[in-house]
Amino acid sequence: MSLFESQIFSWKSKATQKTEQEAYDKWAFPYGQKQRDNLQELLFAVYPKETVATTLIPFLTCKELYEKALKSSESRDGAVDALVNKQKKFKQIIRKKDMPMYIALVLADAGVDEKCQYPTAEEIRQRAQEIERIRRDE
Repeated sequence: MSLFESQIFSWKSKATQKTEQEAYDKWAFPYGQKQRDNLQELLFAVYPKETVATTLIPFLTCKELYEKALKSSESRDGAVDALVNKQKKFKQIIRKKDMPMYIALVLADAGVDEKCQYPTAEEIRQRAQEIERIRRDE
């Protein structure tokens, strides 16, 4: 199920919608509420003036795009490169200047285990700067 699938005009039963939402939540946060809480805490540390929706929606979009890029790429670096280069397609959801930060957040999330320990906001900022250099080098 995609983040962009609308349920406004859905002909699915409430039970089916609930099942699909649970599947999406399991994909987004495989370690449950603890992971979601820790991620939101990190998102607020990186973007202190933003709301949950204005940080979580771009994050989940970037996560979905990263996973698709990873399937069609030979490496993690190739997937990151693809995201950096395809950013224009998603500028309505993820601002160009924020894409390296969201990629850094997605990479951190991909490395989380059941302990749900994320890097610090400063470590995320440093990783985003490295990713930004990729964009400038091309």
